[in-house]
Amino acid sequence: MNYGFLINNETCIGCHACSTACKSENEVPLGVNRTWVKSVETGLYPNVRRHFQVTRCNHCANPPCVRICPVTAMYQRADGIVEFDPEVCIGCKACLQACPYDAIYVDPNTGTAAKCHYCAHRVEVGLEPACVVVCPEHAIIAGDLDDPASEISRMLAENKVTVRKPEQGTAPKLFYANGNDTTLHPTAVPRTPATFAWADVLPLHESGDGHAAPEIPLPVVSKQAASGAAIRTPQAQGTPTGGPILIGDGRMAEQMVQVAYNAQHKIPWHWPVPAYLVTKSIGAGLFMLLSLGHGLGLFPFDGPAFIVGGLLSLLFMGITTALLVYDLERPERFLRILTRPQWKSWLVRGAFILVGFSTLAGLWWLIETGAYLGWWSSSLAEAVRPFLLWIGLPLAVGSAVYTAFLFGQAEGRDLWQSTLLPLHLLVQAVMAGAAALLVMDVFMAIPDVLARTAFIAFAAGLIIDLLVTFLGEFGMPHASETAAQAAHAIRHGAYKNHFWLWSVAVGHVIPLALLLAGHPLASALAGVLTLVGLYFYEYAFVMAPQEVPNS
Repeated sequence: MNYGFLINNETCIGCHACSTACKSENEVPLGVNRTWVKSVETGLYPNVRRHFQVTRCNHCANPPCVRICPVTAMYQRADGIVEFDPEVCIGCKACLQACPYDAIYVDPNTGTAAKCHYCAHRVEVGLEPACVVVCPEHAIIAGDLDDPASEISRMLAENKVTVRKPEQGTAPKLFYANGNDTTLHPTAVPRTPATFAWADVLPLHESGDGHAAPEIPLPVVSKQAASGAAIRTPQAQGTPTGGPILIGDGRMAEQMVQVAYNAQHKIPWHWPVPAYLVTKSIGAGLFMLLSLGHGLGLFPFDGPAFIVGGLLSLLFMGITTALLVYDLERPERFLRILTRPQWKSWLVRGAFILVGFSTLAGLWWLIETGAYLGWWSSSLAEAVRPFLLWIGLPLAVGSAVYTAFLFGQAEGRDLWQSTLLPLHLLVQAVMAGAAALLVMDVFMAIPDVLARTAFIAFAAGLIIDLLVTFLGEFGMPHASETAAQAAHAIRHGAYKNHFWLWSVAVGHVIPLALLLAGHPLASALAGVLTLVGLYFYEYAFVMAPQEVPNS
């Protein structure tokens, strides 16, 4: 068995019966959808046409949501249905980022992921999915793709069909017969909610869950757009007045393509994710510099400096863990990542790397602190120090860069699919760790050679980070349209101030100028500004791709 769907766009009338039946059958709460019908209008008034697209989980043969799920709450059955288990889900929202089709949502009642599951409870007793049964035009066909005699197999053989985003490599099993490009491709029509005829989509400056996103100016368009008479008002940036039909400068609307209806999709990840990237960089970077510098003989061991530096490293790794748990919809289930891990997920691999690093770094710090305070002989610390510092170094590097591979599994956000991201995160960790050491130098007298090493590492990190950002992340052409749109939003759109003002100017240019003063206070201020700029960069990098629609 290999179940799939086919939508016949020639017969679909956009009645939303499938959406209603799905909500009723599966008790889907208000505000979220497992099945919805997208409407797009094209043409020149009065010759206009409305195109419909029934949208839902594609039950991919190669589902990225299954690979990224850390606890196997999302899984693929032997019959090809991609199913989920709400009793297991921890609410990490990673599957929402992995899905290129916006098919997964967080249930507001349970705080767990949910989506179309092919009405598996009906299929198992010989019934068809509820949406298939209720469709008045038989526009939704479900069945076994491996059975050549099934209706869906015959329809696939007899019709020209397409799928959404075949370039993602997910092998979707939701086919559209006579599909229209303006509905199939989410970026084909500008995302301007002001022109919707009706919708549950919020303005772009509202994410739907209380978190603010950058406000994007929208053109003012007559409400007659719904019927095809999309007539722009003469007040291009003002509020239209005078009646329901506004003629503007006397010309009717030109060729029109606009979304008339679509469903709301909230942004899954917010400020805790960029914050955790910064705290993780500080914690891992501090240990990396202390370990590597001492191991290579760049500076001798200094008890107070290493103990305070190790404590700060552990503190920021603790904050990192707290942010990760805080961002879960079901934080009380966090330990399931460790007790029932799904090893293909980089959430799991990263969690074990963080636990391993924190455990080893904590053991080293405890031994060094005990020896310094005279709890036991200093010879014990001297004996285990090289071993623990060298073993901890690869774990610190892993802690710094594993998020790049997690982002790589988030296949719904193309900007994150960067081969430079591991290097970029490693450079940022060195930069952040050195910044922390420079700030530490103001509050305690660390050895001059350690301060000088931190100074050099910090300056080099700033320069290399700028080069990686401009020549790599944003200098090269992007492989997909959605990645290019997200990059444009960072450099020239809604997040340009985060990037140019805070990240580049405050986080790089001013710190480099402050380093020229050569004073510890100036260097410490440079370190603080860089950490602030790093947060703004990570915020833009995390948020901008989530603003590009996937449906």
